[in-house]
Amino acid sequence: MFDLERWQEVFETISKNKLRTFLTGLSVASGIFILVILLGIGEGMKNGIEREFQGDAANAIYVYPGVTTKEYKGLNPGRRIQLKNDDFEYTSAENKSALEFKSSVYRIYGGLLTYENESGSYSVEGVYPDYQFLENASMVTGRFLNYKDIEESTKIVVLGNRVKMDLFKDSKDVLGEYVEISGIKFQVVGVYTDPGGEREESRVFVPITTAQKVFSGGNNINSLSFTLEPKDTYEEALLASNNFTNKVETYLKGKHTIAPGDNSAVRVNSRLENTKRFYDLIGMIKMFFWGVGICTIIAGVVGVSNIMLIIVKERTREIGVRKALGAQPLSIIGMVLHESIFVTSFAGLTGLIMGLVLLDFVGPMIQTDFIYNPTVNFKVALSTVVILIVAGAIAGFFPSYRAARIKPIIALRDE
Repeated sequence: MFDLERWQEVFETISKNKLRTFLTGLSVASGIFILVILLGIGEGMKNGIEREFQGDAANAIYVYPGVTTKEYKGLNPGRRIQLKNDDFEYTSAENKSALEFKSSVYRIYGGLLTYENESGSYSVEGVYPDYQFLENASMVTGRFLNYKDIEESTKIVVLGNRVKMDLFKDSKDVLGEYVEISGIKFQVVGVYTDPGGEREESRVFVPITTAQKVFSGGNNINSLSFTLEPKDTYEEALLASNNFTNKVETYLKGKHTIAPGDNSAVRVNSRLENTKRFYDLIGMIKMFFWGVGICTIIAGVVGVSNIMLIIVKERTREIGVRKALGAQPLSIIGMVLHESIFVTSFAGLTGLIMGLVLLDFVGPMIQTDFIYNPTVNFKVALSTVVILIVAGAIAGFFPSYRAARIKPIIALRDE
């Protein structure tokens, strides 16, 4: 039941110790403020990494060639490995039942695209139709590549939305138009958008067979991309991913005469493994942030406890009078706890509100790849409120226990 007289006494006591109470409350408020900001940054890092991973399929596996670093079977290190069409064809056929989507990629970096008086340099990628799903690309208009385009090596192109805006400006109807890629005309059949943003939309896709013929690629390819069939659990998906990556790596190292321990010659990247590592890292960062915030709050709690000890000493005579008039030890403890919880809760809520307001205003202005929309959710805010109440109770317990043990006869003699 709300005790108005008790709270009036709390306000009177606090007003008598304004400066000390203010400084102590400031330390608690700053602790909660720092905790909220750190947790907001942690959540922003989590959101940023999730946004980065949205650009491609969550279970994608990419294979890139590199340079050998070890001598093997009489071959010197420093050899550049070149993937071929048959690497993709064998891997796809050997793992047909395990694969969901697959594509090899042949890239032309800095391809010059021209339309009438507009031109620009973009990445031109020869791919298979499945690449749309590997990249999570969505069609804005028209269509993506199909297997007929691959078979017939047609000169068609799918533009990224950024490329379309650069070359065609405000023109809405681009389907059927022709653009030149390094002086060769390709017909536009579609425009796509990508969750990764403008960077991912600054590419154009053509059939891989066309790219290899037109741009003198022969049967060379730059990388392989796969996704595996979905599994019921993350553990099953990770196990399947590890088995597949080991199998692909073993095959490619054997075919291209690469030392088994040479990890630079062929790099197999699994997004599932990368995702797990990132989220483990974010989890550790959040735990560190919680630790820093809690330590700061503890410093404030110690300050509150010290202030309450001083207040108890200053009110020794008053406590003695109360006990002489029949006040029970629990009522004395309650009196001190009321004041302690009030100071920590009021100061902490002030810090909490300031932190939330700052994140609300500054958060949307943060434009980085790995920090996006730093916020603190309701559960975290509720947790900090609980921490405040517990902290106030802890800060007031020892002073209140000391006050309850004061003997009336000794207290009444206090000057």
